[in-house]
Amino acid sequence: MDEMWSRVYCKKTPCWLWHAINHESGEVVAFVFGTREHDVLWELLGLLYSLNVEIVKVYSDDNFAYHDAVPKNVLWTGKKNTQKIERKHLTFRTRLKRLARKTICYSKSIEMHTILFGLLINTLEFGLQLF
Repeated sequence: MDEMWSRVYCKKTPCWLWHAINHESGEVVAFVFGTREHDVLWELLGLLYSLNVEIVKVYSDDNFAYHDAVPKNVLWTGKKNTQKIERKHLTFRTRLKRLARKTICYSKSIEMHTILFGLLINTLEFGLQLF
């Protein structure tokens, strides 16, 4: 699990993408957009539990929210195990201009931001050509 920031509406409104990938295959399992607070992480964990996914290990950075939401025997922090998800961040930022750090391209609403990211996931992960 990891989080990645982008902008929605203007430069002053950050939006955080929280997502989880399968550590072995690298596929995105679930994602949620929101703030960088506990509520959004709980929403992501709720999505994972609704998929009946057994969470054996959670690799993440040292964000405070993970320490509160994920049991200590399951949580592993550090850069060594987050290389795959950080590589996903670079791919997402390269393929979708709205996720780039220095850009003048923003989504007007969180709904459109979520839809475009979902289309990107479908294209990259599953090879679905929608156009």
